[in-house]
Amino acid sequence: MSEDRYYEDVQVGDASVSPEVTVTEAMVMTYAELTGDFTPVHTDEEYARTTPFGTRVAHGLFGLSLADGLKTRSDLRFHPGMSLGWTWDFVAPIKLGDKVRVRFHVASMRTTKRPGWGIVVLPSELINQRDEVVQRGEHRLMIPRRPVAEAA
Repeated sequence: MSEDRYYEDVQVGDASVSPEVTVTEAMVMTYAELTGDFTPVHTDEEYARTTPFGTRVAHGLFGLSLADGLKTRSDLRFHPGMSLGWTWDFVAPIKLGDKVRVRFHVASMRTTKRPGWGIVVLPSELINQRDEVVQRGEHRLMIPRRPVAEAA
């Protein structure tokens, strides 16, 4: 794995694709336990077969959580910072057994009034094993600038 990057270590256009993860029943049920969302389309196969999906699907916010986590396993990783927010769209269902990964890039960067920090904007796509976009959006992230002592 590559090292975590400071603001100065990235530039507009830098891009990465994370490793993939297989969405399992255990993961979906654990997410249901954590959130309290036991909606049957996520937890009951018999019920889910009667829906337009035809089978169980992962929670939409579980997909966003995967996208956020998978970014930290990519080659383009940042020193811990602060998430400023997401805009996110659910494009297609994530089914049990799907293998998903996140593809993202640095679209813009700016320094902040707060000393020692910079903001990067990361358009991101969660894609499945068929290279279909299942979710997409943008993450705004404040990351640390390189400490002055290290920059010299």
